[in-house]
Amino acid sequence: MAYETEDHETQYCFPSINSSCIKTKRSTHEYNIMYVFFSLLSVWTVFLNLLVIISICHYKKLHTPTNMLILSLAVADLLVGLIVIPVEAIKLIEACWYFGTIFCGLFIIIMGLLLSTIIYNLVVIAIDRFIAVYYPLQYEHTVTTTKTLMIICLCWFFSTTYNIALVTSNNFFNSSHKTHGCYGDCTFVYSFAWRIADQIVSICLPCIVLITLYLRIFYVVKQQVKVINSLVKRGKHLTEGSVKRKSESKAALTLGLIVVIHLLCWLPVYIFTLPTSTEVPIPVISTMIWTAYCNSGVNPLVYALFYSWFRKSVKHILTLKIFRPASSLVNILVDNHL
Repeated sequence: MAYETEDHETQYCFPSINSSCIKTKRSTHEYNIMYVFFSLLSVWTVFLNLLVIISICHYKKLHTPTNMLILSLAVADLLVGLIVIPVEAIKLIEACWYFGTIFCGLFIIIMGLLLSTIIYNLVVIAIDRFIAVYYPLQYEHTVTTTKTLMIICLCWFFSTTYNIALVTSNNFFNSSHKTHGCYGDCTFVYSFAWRIADQIVSICLPCIVLITLYLRIFYVVKQQVKVINSLVKRGKHLTEGSVKRKSESKAALTLGLIVVIHLLCWLPVYIFTLPTSTEVPIPVISTMIWTAYCNSGVNPLVYALFYSWFRKSVKHILTLKIFRPASSLVNILVDNHL
């Protein structure tokens, strides 16, 4: 046998290959618990984001620019639950990569594509809310559904192109270029220059834009809430413009909460992957990464807490009322009975 050790219980990912990685030894009970947990996490993420996607796609009244951005974010989150979480779970549990070099490269591209698309969708959402709060009168003419869909397509196209360039430029698919790791591993090592560029493009700039925009949004929202509350206390009737600004403010705060949760989940990963960061134990890194992945299953819960239209649409979906004739024309934004 190619590999002989004193520990006869040592298991290898590919026993017949000399450079094989060592497989993690776990009890059957531990295996079962981990596979069940990650399977449930994957199903949870896919199911909740699918509800968001069906809701926005089905009801025509929900075809607004902001909801198109939420739809794009939900699609990315759903794909994280459908592709990234299951594959990463197998890597974690088995400590082996059984899917070959080609799929390893494709998986890295897909994972990078989804994560960068999520952050850039959040940036576009922040810009959308900034315009809605700062320039409410011009918003409907400036931000249209068509323009929003074009921007969404550009976000996905840019993320795809960038991540393909990142992987191919570092000769990932060139087997002669690989001198690190063991057989049965799927890791991506890229040059220092690309690492710096990736940190700037995928992390630093988006986070700076997000934080800057939402600090300004929260300041304006706070001022608007004060004005509206003072009008209510004086017993004055709120104009249509005041009601609309209150609605826009609520939407901005809700989507701002999603941004805050995203940053809380991902910033530890971002910080500890900086080129100047010190070495962090693998269990700590794994915990931070999986906390970040769980973020994709949290966003629909925020919609459920703050958006009545989402709660109503979920009720209609689960009770199959969406299959009734002309159900897509129902105004889900107000109380109604199908």
